[in-house]
Amino acid sequence: MNEHNENDKLRVLLLKPGEQAEIAEIEDNLESMQRLVEGNIEEYMPFEDASDPRVGDCAIVCNEEGKMLGMELNRGIFDQNGRLQDIIAGPFFICYAPVESERFLSMPPDLEEKMRKKFELPEQFYVSENGIRSKKMHPVNHDRKHQMER
Repeated sequence: MNEHNENDKLRVLLLKPGEQAEIAEIEDNLESMQRLVEGNIEEYMPFEDASDPRVGDCAIVCNEEGKMLGMELNRGIFDQNGRLQDIIAGPFFICYAPVESERFLSMPPDLEEKMRKKFELPEQFYVSENGIRSKKMHPVNHDRKHQMER
């Protein structure tokens, strides 16, 4: 059995509101994960893909009270028919969490790339006559945004 070292690094897909998805290495401990999501963590496993069952082992780790705290809306979660099922509020990350593992793992490289493409661009949410909708947006460069605010 593998020795688990508290100093191990976990490679995750980090998603922050208004920013492009990025690959990040974080410390593999609860405190680091809570710092990243700005509160208590919650594991959420909404993914399905009949062509690749491993997709179902990808987990969203988010702030369990993100919506209640009024955190900025981040990314939508869609079913296989493209219907919006949920919206994650606040920063979150995606990692690999197969049932047989007792801890979060780094995703296999091909799954990491699949998830990165899926969540690459931030989303803006709005209400239409057909319900809540989302629109992918290109993030504003922070330097340019700062200059525009002056």
